Amino acid sequence: MPPVFAHGRLRLYLLKLLDEAPRHGYEVIRLLEERFQGLYAPSAGTVYPRLAKLEAEGLVTHATEGGRKVYSITEAGRAELADRSGELADLELEIRDSVSELAAEMRDDVRGAAGDLRREMRAAAAASASGTRVEDETWRLAKEELRRARQEWKEQARRAKDESRRAREEAQQARRQAKEAQDRAREEVQRIASQLQDQFAKSGVREGLSDFTDKIGSLAGVWLGSAATHDGARDARERSAPSGWAEDLHPTGDPARDLDRLLDRFRDEVRDAARDHGLSAAQLEEIRADLATAASRITTTVRAPR
Repeated sequence: MPPVFAHGRLRLYLLKLLDEAPRHGYEVIRLLEERFQGLYAPSAGTVYPRLAKLEAEGLVTHATEGGRKVYSITEAGRAELADRSGELADLELEIRDSVSELAAEMRDDVRGAAGDLRREMRAAAAASASGTRVEDETWRLAKEELRRARQEWKEQARRAKDESRRAREEAQQARRQAKEAQDRAREEVQRIASQLQDQFAKSGVREGLSDFTDKIGSLAGVWLGSAATHDGARDARERSAPSGWAEDLHPTGDPARDLDRLLDRFRDEVRDAARDHGLSAAQLEEIRADLATAASRITTTVRAPR
């Protein structure tokens, strides 16, 4: 079969399609298939390199939309299209001729295949009429191969189903363990925060909030750091507290009320970090020790003479 496009003609037709409207590569392939009435469709390896070459020559440009390159013709591309308008008209005639030739070839192929089938059917009928048993060995082997393929597919499907079931069970178990760890951490944080809140409320706090903010900020930084990397948790505890922690909570003039707000902020941030990043049993033990240390230091600060 002769080539559908002569040398350089596909390049010209791509410019024509892009002159009609901006298009992405798959759309260009689909339009070419439609123009040839489904009898011919260029491969992606034929179209995309030519679009890239046209872009390198400054005849087309592209923009990315939805993860796809959408190509548009440039003024230089339109100029070349105008200069080759005569060739473009000839190309339209060539495409119609190519469609007719492809259709004729397909008709010949179908006609030849139908003739071969009729001859085989006549031969089989003649052999049957003469009492000769015709055994189609090819058909028998094909059925046997199909049977083996079906059995192999069933076995592969069964193994895939078992693996999928095991994966779901493991994922469910991991989710349950993570949720249990988060629930334990949340309960422990709420318990300790509530104890601190009760202690401060009973002691009639009026001073020391600045030091408390530093302690709580340091502890929150340790927790958030441990959720990202366990190895860096100890270094995070040794660094100073974030100076801007909870600075959006402006003082109300009532230190006891301000303390309640700080404790609420601390509890919310730690709870969110545990929920978003997960929590292991080892991390929970480290956090328990950190909270005990912070509670001791903060209690000492609050009980100091005012």
